[in-house]
Amino acid sequence: MTFKTEQEEFWVGDFAKGYIERNKSSNLLASNINLFTHALSKCDSINSCIELGSNIGMNLMALKTIIPKTTFSAVEINESAVSELKKVIDAENIYNESILDWKANRKYDLVFTKGVLIHINPDHLTSVYEKIYNSTNKYILICEYYNPSPQMILYRGEENKLFKRDFAGDILRKYEDVSLIDYGFIYRNDNLFPLDDISWFLIKKN
Repeated sequence: MTFKTEQEEFWVGDFAKGYIERNKSSNLLASNINLFTHALSKCDSINSCIELGSNIGMNLMALKTIIPKTTFSAVEINESAVSELKKVIDAENIYNESILDWKANRKYDLVFTKGVLIHINPDHLTSVYEKIYNSTNKYILICEYYNPSPQMILYRGEENKLFKRDFAGDILRKYEDVSLIDYGFIYRNDNLFPLDDISWFLIKKN
């Protein structure tokens, strides 16, 4: 693969191997099930779903317990993660490429990201928003770190690898035929189902 940004290079390098190992646990799976149960509670039928930036599929594993009849797809840049992901969803539904290069060949009932937009180079966010918007025919779910204004913060000592902002607000302002259906927050110190201060926003395409 050839890449447009340093952030893409970062996520296929040695750092990504450690990330994969840190994000395998039954506790994380339980917290994800709790998150998605709440986030999707106002949805009607979801027959197809794609995750942009799925890593090894922990989010998709959770969703398979909630909406098991759904057909799942994923875009994932890291080849090692894709090897694990193939144990979760069908290989033919996995796109082993950068989100910046991916082109949807169909529309899905649900398109979502979780902890991925924060790692996209801000100069390319508009393109990613366009991909998300164009590939859904019903719902968009954004689960990311929220900040009312764009902010770069250090990520495990690394600069320019994590950017917080109002991703959902960007999408709502950019497209006239989408509306906010629901939103919420999962606290890192939640007694039962902690996640790393994730804010989620469910958007519907009208």
